[in-house]
Amino acid sequence: MTEQINTYETVALRLLEREFLVSCAPDERDSLVAAGKHLDHDLRELRARSKTAGFDRLLVLTAINMTHELLSLREDCEHDAQNLSRHIALLRHKLETVLDAKTKLD
Repeated sequence: MTEQINTYETVALRLLEREFLVSCAPDERDSLVAAGKHLDHDLRELRARSKTAGFDRLLVLTAINMTHELLSLREDCEHDAQNLSRHIALLRHKLETVLDAKTKLD
């Protein structure tokens, strides 16, 4: 059995003037950095429009907002997938009807 060696690198993320070191696989680095920048941006926006200055509270509120957004997007995707399935079923039914009519004519 071949032994697989996992290589991880440490990435520094800055969130509201605080630095956090996070380990990740090299191929995940870019998306992790992008996620950190997105989180920092959201934290700064919330801090600017909120009376809350506590880092922990800002993190919790931002996490709740991001989770709400994620769940809303998932719901939208599920709704779109259901609509697409209905349209495909309708097209399949129309195609079968046309093919049946053609077969009867032949």
